[in-house]
This record gives sequence, C-alpha cells and structure tokens, in this order.
Amino acid sequence: MNKPSENELHAYVDNQLDAARQHELEQWLTEHPETAEKVNNWKKQQQTIQQAFAIELSAPIPGHLKLAARRPTAKGPAWLRVAAAVAWMTLGGVVGFNLQGTQKAQGVPPIASNPPTSILPLAQQATLAHVVYTPEVRHPVEVGADQEAHLVKWLSKRLGTQLRIPQLTSQGYHLVGGRLLPGDKGPVAHFMYENNAGNRLTLYVRHDAAENRETAFHYTQTNKVGVFYWVDRELGYALTGELPRDQLLNLAELTYDQLSS
Repeated sequence: MNKPSENELHAYVDNQLDAARQHELEQWLTEHPETAEKVNNWKKQQQTIQQAFAIELSAPIPGHLKLAARRPTAKGPAWLRVAAAVAWMTLGGVVGFNLQGTQKAQGVPPIASNPPTSILPLAQQATLAHVVYTPEVRHPVEVGADQEAHLVKWLSKRLGTQLRIPQLTSQGYHLVGGRLLPGDKGPVAHFMYENNAGNRLTLYVRHDAAENRETAFHYTQTNKVGVFYWVDRELGYALTGELPRDQLLNLAELTYDQLSS
C-alpha cells in the first residue's frame, strides 16, 4: 500500500477508519517502525489527555467549539483540537483539582488553599501543555539545551520581559530545552527538564500582569499530574510533573528561589 497521509494516520489513532483500512494501516506500521513510534506517541497523548480532562471530554461540547474543531484548516486529531479548545477556556472550573493549604517556612511563599480565580487557568494550561509534550520522543522541544542562550533571548523577546531558566541539576534534573506556546494572555515560554530515569518536569511561564504582589504557592493535581503555580510580579509560573507532592514542592521551592533572587 502507498504511504498513508498525516491525516489518515490521525484518523487511525481516532478509530475513524473502516475495519479493512484500519487493518491495512496496522500491517503497514509493522513495516515502518519510525512512523509506528510516532503513532504510538499520539495514542499515549490521547489517553493522557482523556484521563486528565475526563469530565470536560464527557460533557456536552458547546456548538461553537464543535464548529471550530471541524474547520478544514484545523490541524491535528479531533480529540486534541477539542481538548485544547476546552482547556484554553478561561471560564468554568478547573478539572479535578484538589487544593490543600499548609504554611511554608520563612523565605518561601505559603501554600494558599484558595487561589484567585484569575490565575486558575494558569494551572489548567500548564497541565495540558505538560501532558501533550512530555511523551514526545523526537521533538519534545523547539530549541534544545545546547542553545540555551539563544532560547532565553528568543523567549524573552517574545514575552516582552527578561526570562531566566532555573537550574535543577542538584535535584537530578537537566534542561532538555524549551518552546513557545500560545496562552490566554499572549505568548508563553515552556521549559522541559528530565532526569536520568527519563522522568520529565515542565515549567510554564507567562507574562501575567504589569505588577502583582500575590506570591503564594498554589497546588493542584489531576490524576498523577501535579502542579505548583504562583505569580511573582509580572510573571506567572507553573511547575508540573508526575511526582509526589513533597518532591514537586522541593523542586518548586528551588525554582522560586532562583527566579526571585
């Protein structure tokens, strides 16, 4: 058979092909392991997003979002377009988030139990970005850590403020690189870290406001994905990973210390 198109591969992942064509593609993929790896990554992303946003994905989708997802110019599988549309909404609740308040030691922010409504989307958007990009094997970032100086300069220019990349090597995590993402307040910087076991963390940074004195930590968790997020002056940060809360908190404190010094 001829090489399937990108759209057909997405349709295969979404189970939108007839049984005969589905079987043909399965056979073709066994002979093309590189494409099979890409398709398997799409399937993993699909499963992760469906688990993380199970409530939204099972709820009726508003008509205008259905229309947007079906536009011929939209790229990527339907589940990702719909999930992204839902997740980027700034109205509505945050899915499955458990907020727990404890007091922090002097020198680092306290963990607040009731985050301002204005920053709740920060955690939701960071979670979606994390579950979409961390499974990627070949293209997890746009610019690798070997071009860190260029990465900082580029993203600082796009966000309109000087950025810094925290170093987490003392906790076993090295920088993989970063990418530019769209956010509800403009461009977003997304940095990725990885340890020797292959576990990944992501730091989501958006230009939040002109000035903000709210520096409390907030914690959310959806399934296994935890997020510590906070706003410090004009920037909003979210550190995301599939780690126990205490371990992620240690990393968030280290990140905060470096960014606020």
